[in-house]
Amino acid sequence: MKLHEVRNEQLRAERALLVALGVGNTTALMVNEQLDELALLAETAGAVVAARIVQMRVSPDPKYYVGSGKAVEITEAIVKYNADAVIFNDDLAPSQLNNLQEMFGKKTLDRSMLILDIFAKHARTSEAQLQVELAQMHYLAPRLTGMWEHLGQQTGGIGTRGPGEKQLEVDKRIVKKRIGELRKKLDEVEKQQTEGRKQRQTVFKAALVGYTNVGKSTLLNALSKAKVYTADKLFATLDATTRRVYIPGHGEILLSDTVGFIRKLPHHLVASFRSTLSVVTEADIIMTVMDASSPHLEEQMEVVNSVLNELKTEKTRRMMIFNKIDKDVGAPFLERLRDLYPGSLFTSALQKQGMDELKKAILAVAGTRPGAAGVYVEPPAP
Repeated sequence: MKLHEVRNEQLRAERALLVALGVGNTTALMVNEQLDELALLAETAGAVVAARIVQMRVSPDPKYYVGSGKAVEITEAIVKYNADAVIFNDDLAPSQLNNLQEMFGKKTLDRSMLILDIFAKHARTSEAQLQVELAQMHYLAPRLTGMWEHLGQQTGGIGTRGPGEKQLEVDKRIVKKRIGELRKKLDEVEKQQTEGRKQRQTVFKAALVGYTNVGKSTLLNALSKAKVYTADKLFATLDATTRRVYIPGHGEILLSDTVGFIRKLPHHLVASFRSTLSVVTEADIIMTVMDASSPHLEEQMEVVNSVLNELKTEKTRRMMIFNKIDKDVGAPFLERLRDLYPGSLFTSALQKQGMDELKKAILAVAGTRPGAAGVYVEPPAP
């Protein structure tokens, strides 16, 4: 093989097969919508989607998750599409993962592994890297049997990034010790942040939360005139970013942007990011940002509310913001949203539409003097 051919092979994006299983009352339409999101996740991780495979069953197969016949079909598809990896839309049991890897002879990932890999790719600060590694260790610990040997045969790429790849030969005892070390380090980070927050207790604090890629960072930039990194992709931002925003009639408040949520977000990831998400739990108001143009708006809203409940923020005041109204949303649909969610706000962060109205709404909550508490805003109906 010539040198330029070797380089081209190294630069070639991994080709992935996406596999989804529809069980119970799940419809084929619902499964395909979930596969659309899985495809975005795979592309965010750097893969090219070679093909999609769907199976409808009453329940998952205990050995292969999909039926044995479908597993054989996937094996044939790996050859047909020259696939490097197989990605499942749901989480696999350790035994299922090992059985499938042995049958396919290729890298096999489930949804949580893929999301963790993306977080490892995007972690920039030491805190985010610690949080991602802790989530990886928690997730991989029960899957050590057979997995380290399998990953050790890989040459890198999606599913093998991040701190976890440094410990391919570790056993469960060492992983458990590492989890303890990571928790200790994150506790130290959290203590330092707590001390810093004590100095800002009199300042009104607001937190932007929402599904990934709904425009939270763009909204932060529009309100604060900051230059926070934005991109039209999933999980462009992992670390919480806080900026000062001037509210006429009140003064400065602290507005924080947070990591975007997504359906089936790994539980350990939420737990590991507790220090980053502390800006949500300590906020005076949670500003829930939704993409008004998304065809999956209601489901995304359910995901966001579910994560917020997991963070025990039910009693925190909330404000609903429907963003991206500059897209082809349609006036009748916006009117329907206004009827369903009275008091909600409609913005285009990209076009800076609705910013004055948003600041007035914040003033109504923050009060007319720094540190004052304004009117109570009811959380949106579930």
